[in-house]
Amino acid sequence: MRLIFLLFLILLQPLINMAQETVLGHVYDSEKKTSPLEGVVVQNLNNGKALQTPISGQFRISAKKGDLLVFSKNGYHTDTLFLINLADKRIFLPVSANQLNEVSILGARVNLGVFYKDLEVQEFKRFETDDLRGKKNNDRAGGLKLNLGYGKYRREQIKKALLEQREGFDEEINSNFNNIVISNLIKLKDEELKAFIYLYRPSALRVSSERPFNYSSYIIKAYSTWLKLPFKQRKLPAMPKL
Repeated sequence: MRLIFLLFLILLQPLINMAQETVLGHVYDSEKKTSPLEGVVVQNLNNGKALQTPISGQFRISAKKGDLLVFSKNGYHTDTLFLINLADKRIFLPVSANQLNEVSILGARVNLGVFYKDLEVQEFKRFETDDLRGKKNNDRAGGLKLNLGYGKYRREQIKKALLEQREGFDEEINSNFNNIVISNLIKLKDEELKAFIYLYRPSALRVSSERPFNYSSYIIKAYSTWLKLPFKQRKLPAMPKL
């Protein structure tokens, strides 16, 4: 009897392992939270498994902790999911921008520095004669405005402000895209981690245009691209010979 029980456990073990190495979830439209999405391609980049969601939006795919899942559907933004556990997942895909029929502008940012009042610039004078009587050069006769030196000063101020803004974004990037932050999200270390940072460090222009910038999402998506690279490209460029 004991032998039969042990044999039963041995035969059951592969089924138990299979059950433990799958992840179950549903995919929904991000605007209509309760509307499941049919036809979403779910792909595990680590083991190559892939499937397509039915009308219920449900998926069950072979996976383990540390795997990277990609969700894609025509007309929607592609999303990625880094598995830190195998609990049930709920994925919300946003509609792609070129599929929107209408765009509502909710707000705009204004750079107040453009209208900065410069206290050091002297008041300008107007220079013009009115008729045969003539007027003094400092009379308010209207017409030509001369403000010598002000344009150059403003250009220097704007350039300085842009430089300070750029430095601020660089500090933000260094704080959120470094060895510690990245290694806590993805399985890279040593030379691979250095190469990943070199290849995928976000630019200040991109960070400034996507406010607030989601560094975790960016790192996961960059890692998805990294996994598709040939091994020869996953390294730092060679140092130039002196």
